[in-house]
Amino acid sequence: MNSSQVIDAQKLFASSQEQEWIAQAKQGSQTAFHQLYQLHHKRIYALCWRMLADKDSAEDVCQEVFVVLWQKINNFRGESKFSTWLHSVASNVVLGHLRKQKNWLQRVFSIEDQGENTQALERTVPLDDTSGLDDLDKHIAKLPERARLVFVLFAIEGYRHEEIANMLNMAVGSSKSQYHRAKSLLKEWLSEEVQAGGTNE
Repeated sequence: MNSSQVIDAQKLFASSQEQEWIAQAKQGSQTAFHQLYQLHHKRIYALCWRMLADKDSAEDVCQEVFVVLWQKINNFRGESKFSTWLHSVASNVVLGHLRKQKNWLQRVFSIEDQGENTQALERTVPLDDTSGLDDLDKHIAKLPERARLVFVLFAIEGYRHEEIANMLNMAVGSSKSQYHRAKSLLKEWLSEEVQAGGTNE
């Protein structure tokens, strides 16, 4: 058995193990649910952190996601990968959290775009709040909130702009515009970082 066959066998075992935990969790097994938590916690936390750009909020909402998962796991029908379904649940929980924040609608979904004059660094996160996440994540956290949400949902979570527009109550064109804006800012910041690194050498 070559290395690729070994990897395939490991993936198959992991998948069957996950399916077994899902089935047991549906029957009320907290032990099986804990295994699912251990398997998916880091990725769900990363999603929450990217969307919220705040460590404490990300930790709280991440825990809320798994509370909701425990309540809704019987809704999982196996029509998609469990991780895909779970990320959809998580995205909805994060958006629900954001909607509860004071002035969130005005701040995120203002009719008139703030344009390129928006202070992109307004939500800069201290480095000690980004432990465990890479440089790209740190830059994502600095994006204006609306651009950040669209970028995470489209580029990382794989939602289509039509779906994002529906989730965020915005026009499809606005979703595309915010995505390109986020990409442009990230490209600019990463380029500056590379240049700064070359200068320091």
